[in-house]
Amino acid sequence: MAPQPKISAFSAAFPPAPTFTDANLPSQKGKVIIITGAASGVGFELAKMLYLAGGTVYIAARSTSRCEGAISRILEQTEHTESGKGKGKGKLESIVVDLADLATVKLAVESFFAKEQRLDVLVHNAAVMTPPAGSKDKLGHDLEIGTNCLAPYLMTLLLEPILIRTVKMAGTPEGSVRIVWITSLLHAGSPYMKFEDDGTPVVLAKLMDNYMQSKVGAAWLGDKFAKRLGDQGILSVSLHPGLMRTELQRHWPWIGRLIMRILFNKGPVYGAYSELYAGFSPEITKKENGGHLMAWGRKAHLPKELEDGLKSEAEGGTGAAEKFFQYCNTETKKFL
Repeated sequence: MAPQPKISAFSAAFPPAPTFTDANLPSQKGKVIIITGAASGVGFELAKMLYLAGGTVYIAARSTSRCEGAISRILEQTEHTESGKGKGKGKLESIVVDLADLATVKLAVESFFAKEQRLDVLVHNAAVMTPPAGSKDKLGHDLEIGTNCLAPYLMTLLLEPILIRTVKMAGTPEGSVRIVWITSLLHAGSPYMKFEDDGTPVVLAKLMDNYMQSKVGAAWLGDKFAKRLGDQGILSVSLHPGLMRTELQRHWPWIGRLIMRILFNKGPVYGAYSELYAGFSPEITKKENGGHLMAWGRKAHLPKELEDGLKSEAEGGTGAAEKFFQYCNTETKKFL
């Protein structure tokens, strides 16, 4: 990615107004988008925007009831909404996938392949944050690492063929096929990835530390797929969508939720603007491939410690990202 200006801690936490919103979004007719965790919050708001712009939007959630409930609510909320600039409304579809159960990921992708011939944008929006201590996914991985890193990694590997095919289709604009990896405010002293002797990420004890470590992993995965798929014309970026009130904070103590309401009182639609920028803004080109973006739609950079992790020791880095990728490969290979 081209060098970007540094963003202050204050500006990162309290960003300027978004410059790319649904008002700037051209017609998405003919495009197909998957948004994980779109049954509520930021993903739900993004799905609504893209549906109104004419896109075929797949709501990916852990149960049929959550998928169908989200679709019903979007239809109800947009029943009397006119699509801007003659875009026309699109289609809403569902993918049932439990990111806490890797065995469901391949079945979900196969169900998608049975319906679609293309995939323009994949948004890894879903996440779990600060669940009860000791929470595990179905295979015994730490729940935050499993849900926020392992399942999205596996899902992307399985979707690679259709992403590559979409780039080659007639009429696909250059740089429009993208993967968006949602991180968090990594510049706020987030913990660096730590490993056990066997290469498994350490489960950290402090509130938020383990979640932030999983978001370090998501940022590294964004870079990995940029390198892996960049030559195919696919862009992969990581994104801090902003500090706002969402269901992610449901496990927090009441005082933390109160602080969020007072200091960071933006609703999830603002996070959707961030994701819209990452997935659809013409400002994001191949020069930004592998880069990092921030709320509410700005080019940024990863903290130096994370950038060092992406480099091998021979390159002056720590090689930590490669160690994490090896862990992801080991834990997902039997599901490919």
